[in-house]
Amino acid sequence: MRLEWTANAKQDLREIITHIGADDVSAARRMNGRFRTVARLLAHSPFSGKPGILPGTREFVVHPSYRLLYRIKGETVSVVALVHTAREWPPAEDGI
Repeated sequence: MRLEWTANAKQDLREIITHIGADDVSAARRMNGRFRTVARLLAHSPFSGKPGILPGTREFVVHPSYRLLYRIKGETVSVVALVHTAREWPPAEDGI
């Protein structure tokens, strides 16, 4: 399957990596690699994640503190958000 990252998911990734990198650049690189590796794996096994809270989404716990949310659309796995487990989900405005 094809893998795509939405603009929101790309922004989430940038913000998370920047936040982690402020304290530990090496940890930020590792987490970036982990997010990207899991996304690629989901493109090969899209039903690995559990059904998400929002209809039509699935979730995969990448790290105890982070979940990757995605949708399967035809032959495409679309990463729609990266969510810290302390963050309200789904967001009140349902911005994905």
